[in-house]
Amino acid sequence: MPNNSSEAPEPTTSLVSLTYIIYALHLFSAVTGVISSAFIVTAFLTGWPSLLAIVLSYIKQSETQGTYLASHFTWQIRTFWFSFMWLMIAGILFVTLIGIPLAIFIVIIVGLWLMYRIIRGLLRLSNAQAMPL
Repeated sequence: MPNNSSEAPEPTTSLVSLTYIIYALHLFSAVTGVISSAFIVTAFLTGWPSLLAIVLSYIKQSETQGTYLASHFTWQIRTFWFSFMWLMIAGILFVTLIGIPLAIFIVIIVGLWLMYRIIRGLLRLSNAQAMPL
């Protein structure tokens, strides 16, 4: 009899739904940055939908252990904190006259990177695939 212990367990439907909701909250914040005067990255990091999403990610992360959703939660948490780090670097550069163009460039690139990470995560989630870590 073959042993299937190497296969990861299937996550509950409610956890899959929650993962979609978390991606949707992040996407809502990012899109708000596109259609408003804010940059994508600043809307992503300061908008209540993304802040709620990151809190939910931390609260529910332990429930995803052993499933493919664990990689999605790690992906979302890393996306948030790497964005935060780059925004802080851009903020430091912005206070110098020479650094302003570089700061604006960083904010734009990080915004595009954010959209890529959200869309890639949603696509892999819709195919029940883990995220590469």
